[in-house]
Amino acid sequence: MQFAKLCDGFGVETRDVDLTRLDAATFKPLWDAWLANHVLVVRGQTLTPGQFHAFASRFGVAEPHVIDQFHHPAIADILILSNVRRAGQPIGLQDAGTYFHTDYSYLAIPARCTTLYSISVPAAGGETVFANQTAAYDDLSPDMKERVDPLIGRHHYGNRDDLDTNSRTVASVLNEEQDRKMHWVRHRIARPHPLTGRKSLYSVSGSSFGIEGMPDKQAIELLDELKHHSTHPRYRYALKYNVGDVVVWDNAALLHAATLINPQHPRTLWRITVKENPSNLEPL
Repeated sequence: MQFAKLCDGFGVETRDVDLTRLDAATFKPLWDAWLANHVLVVRGQTLTPGQFHAFASRFGVAEPHVIDQFHHPAIADILILSNVRRAGQPIGLQDAGTYFHTDYSYLAIPARCTTLYSISVPAAGGETVFANQTAAYDDLSPDMKERVDPLIGRHHYGNRDDLDTNSRTVASVLNEEQDRKMHWVRHRIARPHPLTGRKSLYSVSGSSFGIEGMPDKQAIELLDELKHHSTHPRYRYALKYNVGDVVVWDNAALLHAATLINPQHPRTLWRITVKENPSNLEPL
């Protein structure tokens, strides 16, 4: 199985595997490539919902998204992302995550990885932009590392930079029942990777709304400083999708953002998010 680099810093792709014919031996190089490179793209797949779910489940236990009205009718662990409408009704979640964030960082047990399967692609745009948070942490000054290493971020569902429910960059709006399921959670800002131990800046954009023991104004100023540093173009890669692509990314090591597209250009993806193993998490 051959892998090609997506960019100098991180990410690999392969065309040398059929995900419907995986066994333990053929999955291991995919796992190793994902863990070492943060983003894995497997090109040219044709998958049923069950086959996509079987592949994603090799990375861990899937966690269905809180927005349950766009769960796939066959498998609830699959969230449909789409701007397509049928009979005047949306078939999926539109404009999801169009700001830098980390999936499920608003949960006490956050996401290990997110998998996307590309069903249809727009005529232009639709990339996912990734930002390497391991490299961003490594490049902090010694003084800043000493400052942030002990800090605990406070997280909640939402985008701290945009709370306008009518905006295309707001976090996908929850109904009352869904909102009641959301609670404040705590994660280290300089978070050791649960599998490798390497530190990364964790969710300094998106769901982080404060820092324990720090006044709100000072906390937001520091989080914004870290966000601007960690989303600098030198840490970014914009992934363009083809039909049939399967993408897996490491939420412990990356921020990511979807790009807005023309609503007239159809785009549909299936998404499964896999949670961390609680036994691998460092106690706070």
